[in-house]
Amino acid sequence: MAEPWWKADPQDLYRLEDRISSLYVERCHIDRDDNAVILINKERTVRVPAAFIAVMLVGPGTRITNAAVALLADSGTAISWVGERGVRMYAAGMGPSRGSQLILRQSWLVTRPRERLNVARRMYGMRFPGEDTSTLTMQQLRGREGSRVRKLYREHSTRTGVPWERREYKPGQPFAAGDDVNRVLSAANSALYGICHAVITGIGASPALGFIHTGSAVSFVLDIADLYKPEYTIGLAFDLTAQGRNSERDARLALRDRVTDKKLMPRIVRDIKELLLPEDEELIDRDLNGLWDEKQGMVEGGVNWGDDIFDEGGFLSVVGPTVDGRAEANGGERR
Repeated sequence: MAEPWWKADPQDLYRLEDRISSLYVERCHIDRDDNAVILINKERTVRVPAAFIAVMLVGPGTRITNAAVALLADSGTAISWVGERGVRMYAAGMGPSRGSQLILRQSWLVTRPRERLNVARRMYGMRFPGEDTSTLTMQQLRGREGSRVRKLYREHSTRTGVPWERREYKPGQPFAAGDDVNRVLSAANSALYGICHAVITGIGASPALGFIHTGSAVSFVLDIADLYKPEYTIGLAFDLTAQGRNSERDARLALRDRVTDKKLMPRIVRDIKELLLPEDEELIDRDLNGLWDEKQGMVEGGVNWGDDIFDEGGFLSVVGPTVDGRAEANGGERR
């Protein structure tokens, strides 16, 4: 049996960059066979080395055994329970990153106003190709984004002939407000949030630490999803409405196909790394096993740092007597 991920040497597990970015499983039984997970359905049985998967997306109609979950956890593989084709994330297990580098970096950036603003500028820069956002304030960035999105709505309305007045959305009930195109857009956006959430947790970042959005457990999910709405959901919503396909399921299935065809998930991984990590720094996919130090930042773990003055006499130890079940509570004495 392989060593658990927190004990294994770095060479014993695949680096995150070398893994399959995600494995989607639907209508299967997932079990364990030695150091591999086996996917069983009525047509075939597939065997996949557990340590080769970055994120396993468990879709509808799927059962997974405790043994399979334990193996995936030991291999540092994230598990996300999702809707059809990875659309909507309902729950997530531990991430595959064995180090805390990415979330520590994200925390450092988001708690420093200047650094946070720079990341927000880079996010808006991804939305405005060819435009210089390096000197804009957050108010200017929000204003420019609002104008761009309103323009997109008008352009798609003209292109498809679908009437458009304004964006309507009911928090918590994304398919309960507005006209057909608004409801389809809300459903598609909700599915996109699930996909982004799955990737963020899968690579070891925090869904809550947003740079533009704040105050929500999914603020960073909203930040990342906004990068892709113009390309993946806005035009799609108008197309579907023009075709009379205005159910929530229509939106989910159409987005599913678009995400698969355009390989969105690897793109999200690359974009998050570009936003959070310096250009010359790679994501560390190993457990550094360190101890925090106020001067050096980190010192080696697994080392006895005790000095000679801290001998056995320097500690207070209180150990009760070993007695059997007939011992009395008063003083622990036996008759």
